[in-house]
Amino acid sequence: MVAIIMGSGSDLPQLEGCAQLLDSLGIEWESRVLSAHRTPEALDSYIAGLEKRGCQVIIAAAGLSAHLPGVIAAKTLIPVVGVPLKAKTAAMEGMDAVMSMLQMPPGIPVATVGIDNGTNGALLAAAIIGSSDAKVRKALAGYRSEKKEKLLTQYHGEVLK
Repeated sequence: MVAIIMGSGSDLPQLEGCAQLLDSLGIEWESRVLSAHRTPEALDSYIAGLEKRGCQVIIAAAGLSAHLPGVIAAKTLIPVVGVPLKAKTAAMEGMDAVMSMLQMPPGIPVATVGIDNGTNGALLAAAIIGSSDAKVRKALAGYRSEKKEKLLTQYHGEVLK
């Protein structure tokens, strides 16, 4: 199971592709809006519950200073995939979120994907789960094969003439 946690309800549109991809790969998921700053007790409680229910990966999305993925990673041994988001009100175009996720202190890793790239977050979560689940590994291999075939047939094998 994958938990998708976002710091604000306005983050949902950037994560719809993430949820859809997890569905297509047959991976169970759930999502919550929880803030590291505004709802810290609720976040703690939710993370503790995830551990008890066997969650395998957490995808945490945040913009601006992006503390959510790091706070979550500090509170659990469940792998955390950070999805930096481009905040509508910030001048840094999401780079502030990227840097916050990449600059975690030693011992508290957050795997980080590209800005607004929930799809890659889902693919990384699937790869983590697939390392011990043959069904997910097969679904992920099928997804990649489908993408490859689409690219090859789209250009009929010829890109430059």
